[in-house]
Amino acid sequence: MSYQFVPMTHEDAHVIVDWSYEGPYSFYDVASDPEDRDLFLDESKWENRSFAVYDDDGLAGFFTFAVADDVVELGLGMEPSRTGRGRGVTFVEAGLDFARERYDPQEFRLAVATFNERAIRVYESVGFEREATFQQETNGGEYEFVAMSCSATPRLNR
Repeated sequence: MSYQFVPMTHEDAHVIVDWSYEGPYSFYDVASDPEDRDLFLDESKWENRSFAVYDDDGLAGFFTFAVADDVVELGLGMEPSRTGRGRGVTFVEAGLDFARERYDPQEFRLAVATFNERAIRVYESVGFEREATFQQETNGGEYEFVAMSCSATPRLNR
């Protein structure tokens, strides 16, 4: 699967905030938290960090990249109908490759809700390791997350 990363547009962002995930994954509905929604739609935050991801079938997901020194912190999401179908590893690897080329980092970091074992397995399969757990207020409550990191050096066994 080939992915194309393009700078986030107003249209892309408005489609993404309306995505609705099923079951416990509704936690990731951007519209469920007004602060998250407003932040996601704030075009002043997009430059060089927010990208829509397309494949042959259309809008496949998004990545955000927060760069500090030699570290890139990732945020990402896949279009709901594409989740749970074995596409996560390829999608995440594409995002890591894009970030390597664009930002030349030494390390990648991300955080994921601890209940999302499906995503954690994907992240671990591309080289991320669990670092620590922490509590974070979001979506009107407090939830446990796991911080994960990996070297930005490309893995040879892909």
